[in-house]
Amino acid sequence: MTLQKDTERNETKYLHGFADFTGKRVLEIGCGEGRLTWQYAKSTQTTIGVDPDRDALRVAAVDRPSDQQNKVHFACANSQHLPSAKETFDIAILAWSL
Repeated sequence: MTLQKDTERNETKYLHGFADFTGKRVLEIGCGEGRLTWQYAKSTQTTIGVDPDRDALRVAAVDRPSDQQNKVHFACANSQHLPSAKETFDIAILAWSL
């Protein structure tokens, strides 16, 4: 599969059209390098991104904007063994995840 650039920002438009992320607690399963995370996380209360790929999570952590250091967190995990099993979330996102 070839990744394509979303020059018209359709992904962001449809994502925000589907859900209001303002002040919400969001779980993103399969966050990878944070490509999708940075399109909504600025407005959330808290974002937890999980992915089994440690290298991708390192990239996401490095790319995390400084103003989101305290509200966007990453964990190496898969969807079957979430590290925050007792947590509750307002929104869960699964994009490009198996």
